[in-house]
Amino acid sequence: MTKPNLTNPIHLLAFGLGSGLAPKAPGTFGTLAAVPLYFLIAPLPLPLYVAWLVAAFILGVAICDRTSRDLGVHDHSGIVWDEFVGLWVTLILVPPGWWWVVVGFLLFRLFDIWKPWPIGWADRRVGGGLGIMLDDLLAGFYAWGLLQLAARGLG
Repeated sequence: MTKPNLTNPIHLLAFGLGSGLAPKAPGTFGTLAAVPLYFLIAPLPLPLYVAWLVAAFILGVAICDRTSRDLGVHDHSGIVWDEFVGLWVTLILVPPGWWWVVVGFLLFRLFDIWKPWPIGWADRRVGGGLGIMLDDLLAGFYAWGLLQLAARGLG
């Protein structure tokens, strides 16, 4: 099978509720689809937000692994749950305002595409669902660090 079955909840989540089916730039569309969900979780107190992230990461390892095995393609470009989690990591404690979400979105996409060390290393060397999730988690932390520096300097 090379196409996801979106009636399967595992494939539906892995493909970012369908956003990963975009014919061009599915990672960017997946990240965009994560933004409205971010606004739903943003009001959570920090410990609950972090618990959500940990749960979403662990779930992501399982659903991305299963979906990639079902499709017979490691890290299929349409699997974008990792982008959801990466963006949500980027936006931990982001200052209020849409501007910061846009900057966070751009920073996350930059690091997800550029893949400086160890992101690129993890992308090439770690397999399965963990490998799919790990490079985006690291990109999220890189973007988070820069976003926090910008917020402290500009906020």
